[in-house]
Amino acid sequence: MSDANNSPSASEAENEQHGIFKHEPGFRMRRGRNWFFLGLTYATYYLCRYNLSYIAPELKESLGFSNAQYGAIQSARNGAYAIGQFVNGLFTDGMGGKRAMTIGAIGTVILNIAFGLVSWSSIGWLFFALLIIRAADGYVQAFGAPGMVKINTAWFRKQERGSFAGIFGIMINLGQMGGGQLAAMLAKGAAIPLIFFTITVPAVNWRYMFFVPAVIVVIVVIIMNLTIKNHPEEAGFRIKHDDESHDDDPHATLHIWDIFRTITSNPIVWIVAGAYFCTGFVRAAIYDWWVIYMDDAWNVGKSSPTFWWMAVLLLPLLASAGSLGSGIISDKLFKGRRAPMAAMLYLLQAVFILIAMLMTMGLVYASSMMAIVLILGVHTGCNATHSILGTAAAMDLGGRKMAGFAAGVIDSFQYFGAMLAGFGLGYILDSYKNSAQEAAEAAAAASGQAVQAVAEFNPTVWFASMLPWAILGTALMVYLWVAHRSKSTPGT
Repeated sequence: MSDANNSPSASEAENEQHGIFKHEPGFRMRRGRNWFFLGLTYATYYLCRYNLSYIAPELKESLGFSNAQYGAIQSARNGAYAIGQFVNGLFTDGMGGKRAMTIGAIGTVILNIAFGLVSWSSIGWLFFALLIIRAADGYVQAFGAPGMVKINTAWFRKQERGSFAGIFGIMINLGQMGGGQLAAMLAKGAAIPLIFFTITVPAVNWRYMFFVPAVIVVIVVIIMNLTIKNHPEEAGFRIKHDDESHDDDPHATLHIWDIFRTITSNPIVWIVAGAYFCTGFVRAAIYDWWVIYMDDAWNVGKSSPTFWWMAVLLLPLLASAGSLGSGIISDKLFKGRRAPMAAMLYLLQAVFILIAMLMTMGLVYASSMMAIVLILGVHTGCNATHSILGTAAAMDLGGRKMAGFAAGVIDSFQYFGAMLAGFGLGYILDSYKNSAQEAAEAAAAASGQAVQAVAEFNPTVWFASMLPWAILGTALMVYLWVAHRSKSTPGT
């Protein structure tokens, strides 16, 4: 059959321009099953990734860690994750996404169990042991995102990827939702009613937040290996990608050097990566510190119903809605372009952060509910850019043959930003407390009054640290938007 006969009709071409594709019978059902179990697997990665944030107050109190020490453990994981993304993304393009995700899952199971067990020990170098274990966990988890992105690049065309990234963001947020629910349940205990009996879960030590998620990951990764395929051709289907010729071999792999050279020589990759650094800092600043902030500033701990609503429902649900909505808008309104939507999202984050700063300074209305609304606003914008740039833009830039490394390069910068939001922000918060305490002591000595304790956590400093990055992210995405406004350049 000639190429002319294989060409789409005018109506089909118009539909494709708007992201409407005609696939083989059974393809959508098989693809849906693929990304569901892939998404479920990556969601369990998040159970093992953000469990430390949920038990941060208990860990600090139980082990006597400072903000800087807690932040250093988070930074060690994020730094190793960033390096792992860059390295493992390149390996993933060679070994395949399913194998990469399996390696990451097995590694995080072993290292989460190790973290929980070691935290119970009385070794003299406990802090450094936990830091090393968490760093190793970050590295092995870095097989997950490149593997996930590589598999799904093969299953989705360009004009479908934004919407997919939003839907996939919902699956990822199940991990956050499950983590919050699990933390609250283990801290307070729970009764789970079944048909003929009720399972009673007693309140347990905070260290179980490293054991229970590991068991869940084991179960899910087994199901994933039995269910998903690396690309449609393994399941008997074929879709045509914009960056591939008609006779392109989907089973072929490129030489590692060719992948490295092609991706690293693309300036758009580095601009998107720079914006993703900004997302990484703000996202980690929220994820790693919001539990401490709400507990310290507003006395909202895990025993509070407000914590349950925020951690289990509002944070993941709004993040999912933001990811889904921004993905659809990116595909349909902006015809597969990512920069316009991302620029708006960064600007939204900057507005919410600025209002939050003013609130902490007493210049606008302040309450625990107001604080929650502002945190939710920043968090929603972060997760939407996380989907648009880290998933959809990486797919566009790498295609099915190089998506693993494209995702690895871009996502590594998110975690370099996150690393700065860990130890760097913790050090600043501790430094502010120490200098403020010295000033309070000096004032008390001069006046003869009792010394007043300074709060452990300064919310103005916390929010102020995020604002420059939200502004920079806005500027980078506006540049791509304007510079490529009349083009369909991948990744913009």
